[in-house]
Amino acid sequence: MANKDLRTWIEEIEAAGELRRISGADREEEIGGIVDLMMRKMTNPAVLFDQVPGFEANYRVLANILCSSPRVSLALGLPADTAGIDLVQYWRQYMADTPLIPPKVVNGGPILENVSQGDDVDIEKFPTPKWHEDDGGYYIGTAAMVVMKDPDSDWINCGCYRIQSHDAKTASIMISGGKQGGMILKKYHDRGEPCPVAVVSGLHPAMFMIAGTEMPLGKSEYDYAGGILGEAIEVINGPATGLPIPANAEIAFEGFIHPDDTVLEGPLGEWTGYYAGGANQEPAIRISTLMHRNDPILVGAVPAVPPNDNTFFRGYTRSGMVWSQLEAAGISGINGVWTHEAGGGRMWLTISVKTMYPGHSKQAGLIASQCHAGAYANRWVIVVDDDIDPSNMNDVVWAMCTRCDPKDGVDVLNGCWSTRLDPMSYSDEDPRNSRVIVDACIPFRRKDSFPKMARSSPQLDEKIRAKWGDVLPPGA
Repeated sequence: MANKDLRTWIEEIEAAGELRRISGADREEEIGGIVDLMMRKMTNPAVLFDQVPGFEANYRVLANILCSSPRVSLALGLPADTAGIDLVQYWRQYMADTPLIPPKVVNGGPILENVSQGDDVDIEKFPTPKWHEDDGGYYIGTAAMVVMKDPDSDWINCGCYRIQSHDAKTASIMISGGKQGGMILKKYHDRGEPCPVAVVSGLHPAMFMIAGTEMPLGKSEYDYAGGILGEAIEVINGPATGLPIPANAEIAFEGFIHPDDTVLEGPLGEWTGYYAGGANQEPAIRISTLMHRNDPILVGAVPAVPPNDNTFFRGYTRSGMVWSQLEAAGISGINGVWTHEAGGGRMWLTISVKTMYPGHSKQAGLIASQCHAGAYANRWVIVVDDDIDPSNMNDVVWAMCTRCDPKDGVDVLNGCWSTRLDPMSYSDEDPRNSRVIVDACIPFRRKDSFPKMARSSPQLDEKIRAKWGDVLPPGA
């Protein structure tokens, strides 16, 4: 039986009332404009566009894919009503006991229904939208998975990097410093060799989520995705590169990135909510082969002012990974971790901890700010007590206002790992930043003397819910 694919998931979310279909929107303004409005509220559905003017009527675009807990849950094989904090626990458990299932090479699949090579390649036949008004072009890869192979080993890396379409046979790739794809690319170019690459759009969202998450160096995202889906990902070998490409993907193209071969890329409104990266010379992908299914679906995970499709689901994965890495570093008493979507899933990190000794909370904050899952482009790390729900911003801000003494509860770290997409990084040439660790826990020396909270006890809460639940609002 073939793997679950994007179309399987579309059927599931439509059955759950999580999909809207729109016909006739143009790619210059209307698709991007509709998606921008839809992303601003997390309860809005995914959107599937067809009959895009100027293109084949059955060449479709899907966006706003993972901007809701139900859609993320269904992608992971969980009930649609799985709560946000339970999704964090899912990733925490998954990373603690990761089932790795390597991919399986097959002889064919839907991705080979249409294959073109050489002069017949034309990536401009897809209705790639201009996602924002001021973008410098059309981005065929915002929800794309980029496949590369380490030249020194059998390691296959699958990452998410932005891919701009320039002409029928040329795309570009932008990779922030420190990312694994950039490390692999440099190895080839240091040897004076072209780097083989495959770009894949229209994946099962579980595969896309894994590709967009920082996995350990030398480990393949294919293996992790197989573990989530419970079966080996079926792949075909690219005709030109030999790289593994999901057999049931919607669209894929492969080619080579040659040393010193660049094109002007950008700008693109990014996940920080700004055009901070500007336009720059970036590596060109010279396309050898284009493959796609019949009636293909181009998928967009559009970066924009948070919350957006590039940041919402990553909050769950990153929270779970930070939690696991804190415990791996020997920090006990962690009660919860949350990366708020308003910070793009990276720039705001809240840690809830049951403090057990003086300095415990500060230790947790400092390590969370620098562990691999929490370090990239972080700006604020807030540490709160275990009686504070880290996903409830009112409670977090209240703790900051009433339990933090800035004279010893606030630390600033300089020279930290960031990206030139960060509007407050030092510069494009030096994409580091500063970040703040806020200890908003009750001072350990005052744990026994701190004023009592003016809130009903959990026991009274349950008593009231049991008797008056029929008149209370949902979730109260």
